[in-house]
Amino acid sequence: MNFNKSILPFYTKAGIFFVGLSALLAILYIAQGIIIPLVFSFIIAILLHPVVNFFVRLKINRVVAIIITMLLTVLIMAGFIALIYSQALSFSDSWPIFVDKFTDLLNQTIKSASRYFDIRQSIIHAWITRTQHELITIDGTLIGKTLVSVGSMLAALVLVPVYIFVILFYQPLLIEFIHRLFDESHLNQVNSIVTQTKSVIQRYLVGLIIEAVIVGSLNALGLLLLGIEYAIILGVLGAVLNLIPYIGGIIAVGLFMMVALVTKSSAWFALYVFGVHTFIQIIDNDFIVPKIVASKVKINALFSILVVLVGNALWGVPGMFLSIPLLAIIKVIFDHVESMKPWGFLLGDTMPPLIKLRSKK
Repeated sequence: MNFNKSILPFYTKAGIFFVGLSALLAILYIAQGIIIPLVFSFIIAILLHPVVNFFVRLKINRVVAIIITMLLTVLIMAGFIALIYSQALSFSDSWPIFVDKFTDLLNQTIKSASRYFDIRQSIIHAWITRTQHELITIDGTLIGKTLVSVGSMLAALVLVPVYIFVILFYQPLLIEFIHRLFDESHLNQVNSIVTQTKSVIQRYLVGLIIEAVIVGSLNALGLLLLGIEYAIILGVLGAVLNLIPYIGGIIAVGLFMMVALVTKSSAWFALYVFGVHTFIQIIDNDFIVPKIVASKVKINALFSILVVLVGNALWGVPGMFLSIPLLAIIKVIFDHVESMKPWGFLLGDTMPPLIKLRSKK
């Protein structure tokens, strides 16, 4: 799309841009309870759209096709949740023992450090006792916050399927609305943006699912071979954390090493876990991501990390998972708008030739 260049000076345009960006971020933060379920619903609807079309091509009524697709999705998710729930029950039953062992290990470590750095142990013991009590007991305020969070999650679980059904049903209406927003001269570019956005999101999410299955299986297998307890739930948790670029892997390996330190008699197992996780990350970064995920969305590491941090600041954990797909959509739009193409190039991972600056002699 070509737009006439504005005659406004740079500082005016920069001021308008930052004011608009600030207003947008404020709206996204304030209305997150409404926006997050909608964004999740749109992304899931885009992912399920090919399945709905498959049933429609089989001469099945569109409404019935949507219902069948959603029921299949619910069954798959229910099986996955049942697996996680059974593992989480075992983990939660052992949580007090886990806390005791971790506290003992921490106590021994801090005693050694206190002797080395000449720190009073009474202060450290008081802190350990208080921390252990906080980990095992839950006060009324925390229960209240937890109930509110659970209530919000339940409300989202009710709303998201409704949103998905409505979006899938009214998909032709929404596409036509987008077309009518622009004049005929931009119709081809609009069609290209809509088609490519849908394709990028579908292929990217499928790539993420395949990556999560492979990484989760490798994590669980590696931990099982090392004899680490709770290997399955840790493997799944590691796969979910791995969906958060760069940051998730660090959190996952820290969690794995902590469990190894607590559940095994030798501290060497923590190093073994670190080695196994590093090997899996090498496979993920050098093979799985380039072949399965990165080929779908070309976004460089700098903006991947930055957008994850911004997403977390705005929307918390959901924002961390939504940040990359949303940035991918923004990049697709930038790549098709002439005046925005430099920004699309900046978000991408195509490295230009190194330009050497020559000083005047």
